Amino acid sequence: MDTYHDLISQTFDFPTDEFKVENNELRFEGIDLMALVKKHGTPLRLAYLPKISSQIQRAQEWFRLGIEKTGYRGKYSYAYCTKASHFSFVVEEALKNNVHIETSSWFDTNIIRAMYAKGRVTKDTYIICNGFKTDEYKREVTRLINDGFGNCMPILDSPNEVDYYHDNVRESCCLGMRLASDEEPRFQFYTSRLGIRYADALPLYESKIKDDPRFELKMLHYFINTGIKDTSYYWSELSRFVHQYCEMRKVCPTLTTIDIGGGLPIQTSIQKEYDYPYMIEEVLRTIKRICTDEGVPEPDVFTEFGIFTVGESGATIYSILDEKLQNDKELWYMIDGSFITNLPDTWALNQRFIMLAINGWDKKYKKIQLGGLTCDSQDYYNSEKHIYQVFLPERKPTTDAEPLYVGFFHTGAYQESLSGYGGVKHCLIPAPKIVILDRDADGNLTDRVFAEEQTGESMLRILGYQV
Repeated sequence: MDTYHDLISQTFDFPTDEFKVENNELRFEGIDLMALVKKHGTPLRLAYLPKISSQIQRAQEWFRLGIEKTGYRGKYSYAYCTKASHFSFVVEEALKNNVHIETSSWFDTNIIRAMYAKGRVTKDTYIICNGFKTDEYKREVTRLINDGFGNCMPILDSPNEVDYYHDNVRESCCLGMRLASDEEPRFQFYTSRLGIRYADALPLYESKIKDDPRFELKMLHYFINTGIKDTSYYWSELSRFVHQYCEMRKVCPTLTTIDIGGGLPIQTSIQKEYDYPYMIEEVLRTIKRICTDEGVPEPDVFTEFGIFTVGESGATIYSILDEKLQNDKELWYMIDGSFITNLPDTWALNQRFIMLAINGWDKKYKKIQLGGLTCDSQDYYNSEKHIYQVFLPERKPTTDAEPLYVGFFHTGAYQESLSGYGGVKHCLIPAPKIVILDRDADGNLTDRVFAEEQTGESMLRILGYQV
């Protein structure tokens, strides 16, 4: 039988720019993962900061080239969508790259103020305030505007939201308006619950924005749940949105910008899946064509990429504790963590991540199921994106010098937020240690512990058993 290395090499175009093998051990972005495992143990959550900057710079370059190739006359701006990961090390790394910020809750305004105190953002940074606004959220957005954050821009999500700003905003400010897209045909609802109905957009501008000297409608916002995909549904919704921009631009000269949201996908397979320059070029070409046909200026374009910014910077590593043969066919490898608590999208959305063995690449491989530590029957991982099976090197505990380790890659977005970092987890499975990886001025890898593995004492305090 072939080795695990043979299996991966025969299945994919391997090695890649991101993954390679040395001495039968996996390297990720040139990082010696086994050295980190030996230093920090498992379960282990890694955040590789240089990948965040490189992703932003790649997208900025793709838009620059797309604008140049299509002759697009608007400007492009990159905003980081904080809900993908609110951690300070992520936001601070993103802000090194001439980006703006998109918020989705009132608490994000505290992050803005903390970054301003550190000099990471200025009062000229665009703060795109998205989402349905609670009273707290509207209050904090208004405070930012009144405190001189001149590019803090509330994106109206419902027709009556603007009434609060009429009553409380003292300074001049720009407003945006999110349009409610139609959902994908297979979705349970026809129209998104978020945003202003297309039919209400122009009347809202005419009745509540146009004649107030404090306000300018500057931006229309667009987003669909599927993200940017080369499908008839995506192009149809984008075209519908751009036509609405053109209609409103003809009566609203201050409307100069559109925000096409997030949704630039990340790689979930070793094999490259997306032609990013083509996708971006076609977005720009579509906007340009419709604006030319309608006789209106091409808008400046914002994006607010979250998953794309941070997703590929993350990795989660487990050790295999034991194996269990539950019937003639189903061999289980039990990990020292949980998919439900550490990688909840695998359970809730059937999300597939890149999964590779960290060591043992010279061994024969087996078809296995991966099981987590909770008592829930859904705590498992048994398929890859390209195949409804999982293969890993075989274990021989009596002769192996070290345990088998497995890594899940491109896990940097949403997983810690969804699993409730710092809180209690299903079956009280502790949160793993988090280690931040960076490179110094000479390119040498550095690592520092951001958070130790969650302790039983911290969970008891949360649950009220300890003061």
